This record gives sequence, structure tokens and C-alpha cells, in this order.
Amino acid sequence: MTQENVELNGMQSKFAKVALTVVTMLLLFAGPTYVPYLLEKYISFEANVVVGGVLFFAGLGMLIFLIRKKIIS
Repeated sequence: MTQENVELNGMQSKFAKVALTVVTMLLLFAGPTYVPYLLEKYISFEANVVVGGVLFFAGLGMLIFLIRKKIIS
């Protein structure tokens, strides 16, 4: 058993792959748009931009991870 198989053992099911893909897409698309919109009453504009950027880059990082591990192609 190779190291790659050991690392991906928990991600072999179709449900896990779909769930990770959906979370990634939510972070990429809904994170920078809807979350700052919902928080605009409570935090400043600059903080909204930072929150949106952090969520976008988290989604981008997850997308790169999923592509490198060949979970999505």
C-alpha cells in the first residue's frame, strides 16, 4: 500500500468526493459574495473585503488540493 493510498483512504466514497467539491464551490463562489453581504451590518467594509478574500483563497486552496489528489479532474 503506497503513501498516497493511505492518505486518500477516507476520500474514496462518492459522497465524500461530492461533499468536498460542493464545499469548495461554496467557498469559491458564495464565500466572497454572500457572506460579506450578510455581515455588512455588523462589520466594516474593509473587514468584509478581508473575509471575502480569505474565503475565496480557502476555496482556491481546496480546489488545488482536490485537483492534485485527483479527486476531481
